[in-house]
Amino acid sequence: MQQRWRWALGAAVLAIAGLAGAAEPSFQITPVDDAWFKALPMDPQAATDAFMARIPPEVQARANAYFEGGYWLQLWNFLLGLAVAALLLFTPWSTRWRDALRQRLPRPFLADAAYGALYLLAGTVLTLPLSIYQGFVRERAYGLATQDFGAWFGEQLMQTGISLLLGGLAIGLLYAVLRSSGARWWLWGAVAMTSVMAVTIAIGPVFIEPLFNTYRPMPDGLLKDQLLRMAQANGVPVDNVLVFDASRQSTRVSANVAGLMGTAAVRLNDNLLNRASPDEVVAVMAHEIGHYALNHIPKMLLEFGVLIAAGFLFCDAVMRALLARWGTRWRLQGMADVGGLPLLAAVFATWMFLATPLLNTIIRVHEVEADLWGLNLAREPLAEAEVLLKLVEYRKPDPGPIEEFIFFDHPSTRTRVFNAMQWRAQLGDGAEP
Repeated sequence: MQQRWRWALGAAVLAIAGLAGAAEPSFQITPVDDAWFKALPMDPQAATDAFMARIPPEVQARANAYFEGGYWLQLWNFLLGLAVAALLLFTPWSTRWRDALRQRLPRPFLADAAYGALYLLAGTVLTLPLSIYQGFVRERAYGLATQDFGAWFGEQLMQTGISLLLGGLAIGLLYAVLRSSGARWWLWGAVAMTSVMAVTIAIGPVFIEPLFNTYRPMPDGLLKDQLLRMAQANGVPVDNVLVFDASRQSTRVSANVAGLMGTAAVRLNDNLLNRASPDEVVAVMAHEIGHYALNHIPKMLLEFGVLIAAGFLFCDAVMRALLARWGTRWRLQGMADVGGLPLLAAVFATWMFLATPLLNTIIRVHEVEADLWGLNLAREPLAEAEVLLKLVEYRKPDPGPIEEFIFFDHPSTRTRVFNAMQWRAQLGDGAEP
């Protein structure tokens, strides 16, 4: 416990100087040779313990401090969002914006969309200090970020512009549904917002993500051929594998098979390509192909749609009670008044905050399914366990079961390594590469 607090204190001290320079990364998993793998027991628990023992105590303390700090950041972001909403509700600013936009923009959709963009901009500005700490200073303090402040802030400005455009349009659409659907707005609003998510997922790989990174075809070779064959054999409609330059922003390894409606792409970042063995890359990409083959994107859209519908129904009940008591004080004209967006945002954020364990469980279940699919496809349990150790750089490796249920949107390192070792044991010698 004392070591964990030393990591947290050290990160805080480094954060003070974070705008000047990055901390040196201290991440290093104990390396092993081929003899270690050959001697690895077949018993899943013993093999898992052997992998976990390669995480040095100081690395685990650093990972724990980083990940557990994220729990507090979830709380501070939630509370700060409520404070921004309260500020706009209890001052005349919000309704003055609403009235001014209604006068200048004759179409209700345009006025609502403009108000939505203005609300998002206000929230971005008011929460900027926390965003700088969370997204830049803290990442530098833990040695995870590679950008200087100018490059990072430039990307944030571009991201904010995209969010204002897409978010404003989504808010305009939501309030159009509120005006036209009456008491069932919560249902049709959920359909509308789920559709917006689907469109964003479809256009993201083509129009948005290339604004932040350069995507190039992976160099020709045996590894590319293997990845492409795996993707095509499992129904991914691609003819290339793309590598993007994530190292200009972060040290994290990652990959994805993303897209909808004909925009699917197989992509891995250069950190993965440079830091992982070919077998490890195959194991990671088999997992990502599993997400696509198992239709996780449409399934999660449906599941999130149900969660949003329940959240909007919660908002309907809570907001009607609050508007009956405070609506006149807040100068609001009912549920469909876009001036009440701060109230809607606060109530819906409360719903999502309370639903965090459910949301994380939805994602975590899909990750377990993709892990098993990846093991069956790549047949690389040892390589998968090895690359999972690399994720300890930014994920707590060994939480308690309640902590994992509440806070983890991916299974923990121990859980995932154990599942891989169990797969290996059940297939016996056939599991060995």
